[in-house]
Amino acid sequence: MGNHVLGLEEIDQTQVAVVGGKGAHLGELSRIEGVQVPAGFCVTTEAFRRIVEDAPSIDGLLDRLSRLDPDDREAIRAGSAQVRQALEGVAVPDDVAAAVTGALARLGEDAPCAVRSSATAEDLPGASFAGQQDTYLNVVGPAEVLRHVSRCWASLFTERAVTYRLRNGFDHREVHMAVVVQRMVFPEASGVLFTADPVTSNRKVATVEACFGLGEALVSGLVNADSYTVRDDEVVAKAVATKEVALVAAPDGGTREQAVEPARRERPALTDEQAVRLVRLGRRIEAHFGRPQDIEWCLVDDGFRIVQSRPITTLFPIPEAADRDNHVYVSVGHQQMMTDAMKPLGLSLWQMTTPRPMAEAGGRLFVDVTRLLGSPAGRAAFLGVAGKSDPLMGDALRTLLDRDGFVPALPQDSPVQAVPGAEPVGIEADPALVTELIQRGEESIAALARDIRGKSGTRLLDFILADLPELKRILFDPRSHDVIMAGMQAAWWLNERLLEWLGEKNAADALSQSVPHNVTSEMGLALLDVADVIRPHPQVVAFLRDVEDDDFLDRLDGLDGGREARDAIVGYLDKYGMRCVGEIDITRPRWSERPTMLLPLLLSNIRNLEPGAGARRFEQGRQEAWKKEQDVLERLRALPDGERKAEETKRKIDLVRTFSGYREYPKYGMVSRYFLYKRALLEEAERLVRAGVLGEREDVYFLRFEELREVVRTGRADEGLIRRRKDAFRSYQALTPPRVLTSDGEALTGAYRRDDLPPGALVGLPVSAGTVEGRARVILDMATADVEPGDILVTAHTDPSWSPLFVAIAGLVTEVGGLMTHGAVVAREYGLPAVVGVEGATRLIRDGQRIRVNGTDGYVELVEAT
Repeated sequence: MGNHVLGLEEIDQTQVAVVGGKGAHLGELSRIEGVQVPAGFCVTTEAFRRIVEDAPSIDGLLDRLSRLDPDDREAIRAGSAQVRQALEGVAVPDDVAAAVTGALARLGEDAPCAVRSSATAEDLPGASFAGQQDTYLNVVGPAEVLRHVSRCWASLFTERAVTYRLRNGFDHREVHMAVVVQRMVFPEASGVLFTADPVTSNRKVATVEACFGLGEALVSGLVNADSYTVRDDEVVAKAVATKEVALVAAPDGGTREQAVEPARRERPALTDEQAVRLVRLGRRIEAHFGRPQDIEWCLVDDGFRIVQSRPITTLFPIPEAADRDNHVYVSVGHQQMMTDAMKPLGLSLWQMTTPRPMAEAGGRLFVDVTRLLGSPAGRAAFLGVAGKSDPLMGDALRTLLDRDGFVPALPQDSPVQAVPGAEPVGIEADPALVTELIQRGEESIAALARDIRGKSGTRLLDFILADLPELKRILFDPRSHDVIMAGMQAAWWLNERLLEWLGEKNAADALSQSVPHNVTSEMGLALLDVADVIRPHPQVVAFLRDVEDDDFLDRLDGLDGGREARDAIVGYLDKYGMRCVGEIDITRPRWSERPTMLLPLLLSNIRNLEPGAGARRFEQGRQEAWKKEQDVLERLRALPDGERKAEETKRKIDLVRTFSGYREYPKYGMVSRYFLYKRALLEEAERLVRAGVLGEREDVYFLRFEELREVVRTGRADEGLIRRRKDAFRSYQALTPPRVLTSDGEALTGAYRRDDLPPGALVGLPVSAGTVEGRARVILDMATADVEPGDILVTAHTDPSWSPLFVAIAGLVTEVGGLMTHGAVVAREYGLPAVVGVEGATRLIRDGQRIRVNGTDGYVELVEAT
């Protein structure tokens, strides 16, 4: 057979480079006991390479193709068509043709065949290329098979495939095409089996879709399919569709649609017994490959043939547990307003910072709350706090608890974990307490900056390990916790009582404007002051507009007003430069490392705001809060028992005004510390690169802290491990973490369950009162933010680094968030109407569309149709 053709029985999954993803998977499938795969062979990538070498014109065409811009659709259309024509036009070399004809004779000279393309970059975990290549059915005779093999080779250069590669940086020459040729199966029924539920991700539930005739009809959406849900060897749900047509083999080759006779239309394509048997087969395949599979199958004479199996790439991974019991996990990222994937160094440092161990999955962190939910007292306390701060998480947990026996009940007398925030805190509003806590934090950071200098090698890593208890001491100081909780509880009290007494919704929002000591809000206002310094100097403004690289600060000096501009920016970075998007992950680039990230925002402030806007904003908010306070107290005094009510309310308002700003400080302290660690670790990484231990500085991000310490100690790194971690991280970036996840892999989103909304409104959680109408700006990356006054920011999540943008907008909508997450706290303080936790907001709201945000009742209306 030579090296141009391999029989399926000779192939296993290690041969992707030779037979492509589909071919390797099929070869591997045919080795699993009890799995029947239609007989066939692969035309290898070696044959494809031969063709490309034989046709010199193709080489030049590929060169031209690789230089195209992925957005230039016209050029891609023309360039890809030329390559396809060249490939289909080249005669197949004699030795390749002879090998294919010989392999066909073994299948049966005129046996109808299915010819499928199998690319080397398809069906790989993490790259879902569905439908990027072609399938031809019922191809008869050597000449036709060869013609379709050429067509498969050409399909590597469809416009979609070419654009995909240009976008994702795949080299057109690195992708090769093999072709699978199999004997055609003419099934009574066929379809798809998912060994995990594709909607809920539950690994214990399998879904079968079935139709009469060939399964391509189902995959292409031509027919409605029956669907079966199977759990524990039992069909637990079934929906039978009306199947009016089936796809069957046409006598002269190819396929055709055929009407299903009326009596069979409502009949299920599979019996329940067959569906259960198919799922058992699927479980065997899943066990062999070690991950859930999406399987295409055919039913012939009551036996199943498997024609394709690939991993389901959209499932969120399950945290590893030490036992086989049921577990319930809640997402840490949703509480931190940062649901992006984190790199291993970031994960491990955060794990070393938190008081209790967290589970990891998909580059995200989760807390196992199974024990907490198992005891009645713990459950009530946790649902109270979680449900208040993130109703979607609360609802998802309730859904789970309503199921019989998923969460194991603990004996009545077992110890209950304390739930932060469930117990009332009794402290008075004392501003000195806040200033003392802040001063202590700043002194500790100054000491760290002094002591970490000059440390390197294992001494540096041991020094950081020894400093972590100090970080924790400050971060989890009981007094610090009391200040934060006292502010939060006072706000909850005000919202509940003033609604009851005065009919005021979310009254605490207006009372929280411009509170002192909120380091995150100050950061937004301070950038307005930087804008004031630069605005009078047109030369500097023009220079900043064209800046592309991060060393621009050194080039400011020669400009008129440049030195003042540089001092203002450097001064800002000294205080806030350790912040960035996703800052809880130490590996994310900080503003000090990439100051260009702040420029769009700074320029927008210079363009859109008047001098002195920072101080004016703060003062205006303070006045509004003061007026609100006077108004509320006056109305309370007019009520029965009014003096007592007013007095109690005044005490709570003082707690909110004194303590709620501090809520942002502990994280600022933590991130400041992280940045000092990071600078020292990157210097160490530079040394490792110079010593030839690491390929590039950023490789340290893919090692956990302990592993990095070993690399520093031994001077040896595992390149394979770093490469695998980079690949894994890339695949995690494409996933969306669920708010609540179970050990069965089920992802629960939760729902608001509200029926008081205007028709068509998007529902969310009201976190900052007021209503505003304006132009939606859907912004996923803060570094590209270009906003005008009156715009409403729509984004996935806002950790503290987004707050400088808040001074420039009129309202806020996010997909993630709760009452006390950073975006909510800062929005209240700036008096911005805000709705968070709006599922799919960045998809459902179009950039530029007019929307109305109701931050009092928690919904968003689309004023213009999309």
